[in-house]
Amino acid sequence: MAKGKVIIDPEICKGCGLCTEVCPVNILIMEKVNLNKSGYLPAIVVNGEKCIGCANCAVTCPDSAICVYKSED
Repeated sequence: MAKGKVIIDPEICKGCGLCTEVCPVNILIMEKVNLNKSGYLPAIVVNGEKCIGCANCAVTCPDSAICVYKSED
């Protein structure tokens, strides 16, 4: 089974939340406290070990703030 690792650049993310809507395993949420340098609340990864490497989040991100690395176990 493929596993993935999601990396979000918080300084590029504008907090649109599209990635949280397309994640089938619900590992992305919107930050509620810490603003980035541009004043946005970026997306963050929670329970990253559940990532299946689908890359829906990266494809959907309008700002290319997300990279997904895939590996086979």
